[in-house]
Amino acid sequence: MVEPAPARQIAKDSIPHHDEHSDPVGAKMGMWLFLFTEIVLFGGMFLLYTMYLTRYRNSFIQCSEELSLPSGVANTILLLTSSLTVAMSITALRRNRRRASMLLLAGTLVCAVGFFVIKYFEWAHKFHLGIYPNSPQLIQLGFGTTMYYGLYFVMTGLHALHVLIGVAVLAVMLVMVYRGSINPERYIALENGGLYWHLVDLVWIFLFPLFYLVT
Repeated sequence: MVEPAPARQIAKDSIPHHDEHSDPVGAKMGMWLFLFTEIVLFGGMFLLYTMYLTRYRNSFIQCSEELSLPSGVANTILLLTSSLTVAMSITALRRNRRRASMLLLAGTLVCAVGFFVIKYFEWAHKFHLGIYPNSPQLIQLGFGTTMYYGLYFVMTGLHALHVLIGVAVLAVMLVMVYRGSINPERYIALENGGLYWHLVDLVWIFLFPLFYLVT
């Protein structure tokens, strides 16, 4: 005669276990809601930029010409490439090609580092010229110029912060793939990390023409 399982064990086994694998739709919906809040944040800044662009177009055009277009183009290429590699990494993992997935994630991180290097030299050059928020030299150039560079530093700085967060997230994903925590059966976390990275790239696609291609 088989003895019944203890009541405590039955209760434990009856508790549903919720994780990204058992509820992938919920995990993705949560990520999309988070991304929506980020879109609202940057969308408000884009509207503010548009308002000042309408009022100080000539100043914005002149300031745009002072930025390094090759640097902006290089950063655009780097981020677009990183978006491709992170998408390919997810596909590789789903096909049980863990090594390829890890290499592609590493390539994404390398592109992100390249982005930071270029942005560092851009900002350093402006600071060397005395152009930074609330600098006496910037204030003397007029309100339109002050607003352009104020928006430039705030919006590109906030974007750079998001890139940094994305780097941290993808680095964790890389370690998890290496350890097998993320695998062909459990990859929702990597997909969500990829979605966040695509948002970072999308924001830059808007920032690039707003600041580098003003006409």
